[in-house]
Amino acid sequence: MKLDQINATIVDHKTKGMPGGIAPFPLGDIKSKGWNVLAEDLPLPLMVLNRNALNHNAEWMRGFLGMSGAVVSPHGKTTMAPQLFQKQIDAGAWAITVATTHQMQVARDFGFNRIVMANQLLGKQAMRYVFEELKRAPELDFYCLIDSVDNVSLLAEAARKVGTGRPLQLLLEGGMAGGRTGCRDVAGALTVARAVKAAAPYLALRGVEGFEGLLGPDSSAKVQAFLDYLVSIARAVEAESLFAPGEVILSAGGSAFYDLVAHTFKKSGLASKLRVLTRSGCYLTHDSNMYQKRFAALRARSPEVDQLGEAPRAAIEVWAYVQSRPEPNQAIVTMGKRDIPFDPDAPVALKWFRPGSGTNRQAPKPLSPDHMVTALNDQHGYMTVPKDTPLKVGDMVGFGISHPCLAFDRWQVICLVDDDYNVVDAVRTYF
Repeated sequence: MKLDQINATIVDHKTKGMPGGIAPFPLGDIKSKGWNVLAEDLPLPLMVLNRNALNHNAEWMRGFLGMSGAVVSPHGKTTMAPQLFQKQIDAGAWAITVATTHQMQVARDFGFNRIVMANQLLGKQAMRYVFEELKRAPELDFYCLIDSVDNVSLLAEAARKVGTGRPLQLLLEGGMAGGRTGCRDVAGALTVARAVKAAAPYLALRGVEGFEGLLGPDSSAKVQAFLDYLVSIARAVEAESLFAPGEVILSAGGSAFYDLVAHTFKKSGLASKLRVLTRSGCYLTHDSNMYQKRFAALRARSPEVDQLGEAPRAAIEVWAYVQSRPEPNQAIVTMGKRDIPFDPDAPVALKWFRPGSGTNRQAPKPLSPDHMVTALNDQHGYMTVPKDTPLKVGDMVGFGISHPCLAFDRWQVICLVDDDYNVVDAVRTYF
């Protein structure tokens, strides 16, 4: 893939997280700086990615896919970091998923050739870009969603005008009452599927898709019912021979229920050759709250994953200084909403470190659970702490996050660190 231009990106002290007064340098040279987070070589707040955790999580998912028979097209919107896209592809990902044509443009610019747009394709500029790219690049294997006859008409007309020479590949989206997009019943889905069939050779129906993540973390029964509904759509479409020739794709899966997705679709009973496609985006980094809890629920549902060894690890930390101890049970830290996600959960205070000199630097120490982030301003964090807390002004605190999708867009450059917090590489994001 075309990642050399990222390493050639010039970084200077205008880049968030870089030290003041440094001479501009190519991002690919960051390891040669010899920086260490705990040695205060970089200013805080600072988001870092643990390289070993990323590698472990990528291999864990490879093992899960081998066990389940599914493939993954991780959602690129989670990180918008082509270097991490490449890590996922190298670990066996089938494609990269995007939500917008901007995200697709980034993926294409770095040479990713199989892209699933888990959204409807609408609008003059978006349709122009996709159809012209399909015409220009025969290597592009692109899919997007459809859930209405009106959108079928718009896409067919746009395809006819551009003359791509091959059909736009579509996944028929099933939805849920009160949810987002997607056909609400089988009859409506069949109406759309028939319209796609009639729009040949400009459009081709390649599978059925849905997103179960809106149902919430404690809703396995509802998720199962929704996945069964998607299977019923696929069976009805197959019964009318509305799928294009070739394999049929069944796709769903946020980052909480991909085990149910793989299990349900694998036993769908379709006569067609089947590709089960999950789209988890958060497995690569995991987190310290939401997905940690959801993985525990996954293990309870699917205990066979214990055969894969150690569970995914949280790879993201945001470090900040204690800047004030204005009250006995309060500490104010130098990070806020511009630095760390706060939805759906507050950051988790994981560990602390007192900066010092010399080569015998101790490892960070864990913080007890009664060190809690209670509020965030733009650049300040409020912590409730016990009266016997060790924290003093100038100490460093490492925080875990909840929901990786809301962490990456706060940082243009993110340092990769080893277990001793040496900076060993960096990734660039493109939000």
